[in-house]
Amino acid sequence: MSQPTEYQKDGHFTRPASTFRDFISADPNSKFPAEKGRYALYLSPGCPWAHRTMIVRALKRLEDVIDLYILSPSMSKEGWGWVFDGSHGTLPKDPLYGLTYLRDLYFKADPEFNGRFTVPVLWDKKNATIVNNESSEIIRMFYSEFDEFVPERFREVNKPGGGLYPENLRKEIDELNDWVYNTVNNGVYKCGFAGKQESYDENVYPLFESLDRLEAILAKGQPFLFGNHLTEADIRLYTTIARFDVAYHSVFQCNLKSIRHDYPFLHRWFRRLYWDDGHDKTAGAFHRTTAPWIKFYAEGYSRARSKVTGSQAAVIVPRGPAVLVEPLKDEERI
Repeated sequence: MSQPTEYQKDGHFTRPASTFRDFISADPNSKFPAEKGRYALYLSPGCPWAHRTMIVRALKRLEDVIDLYILSPSMSKEGWGWVFDGSHGTLPKDPLYGLTYLRDLYFKADPEFNGRFTVPVLWDKKNATIVNNESSEIIRMFYSEFDEFVPERFREVNKPGGGLYPENLRKEIDELNDWVYNTVNNGVYKCGFAGKQESYDENVYPLFESLDRLEAILAKGQPFLFGNHLTEADIRLYTTIARFDVAYHSVFQCNLKSIRHDYPFLHRWFRRLYWDDGHDKTAGAFHRTTAPWIKFYAEGYSRARSKVTGSQAAVIVPRGPAVLVEPLKDEERI
């Protein structure tokens, strides 16, 4: 039987920290100054952490400012990590250097690198190196550091409510992000990649307690987690909820409840974002970065679960739900 990976420690799932942590700044004298066309975002649409960065890039209208290079939605079957293979319309090769595997990009940045080859990767084309591979930091760079390159009305300073990370709500957003990350965003992985029953049990109940808590917040009638305006907290939660019923519920055994049947306010919040394909607030960013890939989520997680837990059993991909995302009624729209 194969051995569990580095993610497994005594039956518990442990996520190692990201390694490249530099920042792009609007300051032209900074180490990595914001410049149009200088940077590229590498990601797989199957990864929820990478999905965050793809959403914010679209929300901020940075499509012609920061290049986007999409790898396969699933890791390579050979066990070499994220791969360019041309599947499902993705790129067949890295467009900059002709590479096949993301790991080779890491080695290009640092030939002695011995960490994890994760997405997203924010790449500096000028210096041929990785700026950052931590999604929570990349999205914050995207909020305002490139604002001189986007139309004035989409700059953070001009947004109603103070932007995606408004100063008056930062403490509250950080507090919500903290418990959502530990029990929901990462909580589903702690369940799905558990190697022991007690580890699964330790995490599945807190996961659904936090979903109950989120449901109560949205039950107050507000369209977003912090009122009438979209914030970072909504973006960070969305990528987990988008994968919940179609993958985490079945593949990761997060099945005490489902979003569509047991959380009406959370379900409506999700569908409002998913189906909003033209609203000025979102520019369809959630729909455009989810709809082409949602049908592949279950396969990606099925393969990942087998690898992380060290299982020798054949990978079985669950089919369903029959309707991936239920429609939004006219009266439910914002």
